Amino acid sequence: MGILAIDGPAGAGKSSVAKALAQRLGYRYVNTGAIYRTIALFAIRNNLDQEEQIAQAAIQLDMSFEGDNVRLSGEDVSAAIREPDVALMASKVSVLPKVRSGLLELQRRLALEAKEGAVLEGRDIGTVVFPDAETKVFLTASAETRAKRRTRQIEERGGSASYENILTDIRERDARDSARAVAPLRPADDAVVVDSDGKTFAEVVSEITEIASRGLLNE
Repeated sequence: MGILAIDGPAGAGKSSVAKALAQRLGYRYVNTGAIYRTIALFAIRNNLDQEEQIAQAAIQLDMSFEGDNVRLSGEDVSAAIREPDVALMASKVSVLPKVRSGLLELQRRLALEAKEGAVLEGRDIGTVVFPDAETKVFLTASAETRAKRRTRQIEERGGSASYENILTDIRERDARDSARAVAPLRPADDAVVVDSDGKTFAEVVSEITEIASRGLLNE
């Protein structure tokens, strides 16, 4: 069994890359971003706005992954956790120390119960959740590249998006994630940094697959 930890800023493509890597390697994909979004959805639905309340809910959260679907107490919430208000709430609750602590064991359990191995993506997988992971990658790209990708994704789904607004949101999210006191966004000391600027999706997946298969660290 192996753990592949992929960290990086918002919009770097971690989820898509991690999912593709899990399929290629035969590993379980654990979407930690979805975990935070799910507790955010739970908090919104139950009018929880205090750290203690949300942290307690995090400890007892009944969620699971079924392929690409996320379930909360048996309900498929895959679409609901992608709503803008949930994303905003997830950003807020993710900086709360007691909430992060409450979700830590859930993340570890979902990964360790996969005998075949697991791919996890987030912002503190290699530094906090699995500091002893066999392979750690920090996937990044310029704010401009990430904003263009996010704009294109929204438009391809038939939505309307402002590149400038998205770019501003990404920059603000980067600053917030990097400056937070608990588990700030940064590469683990032994992570391999992969910059996806100018690379196709397939090229990024192939590069990280090679890193994982060779067990490269700090190269």
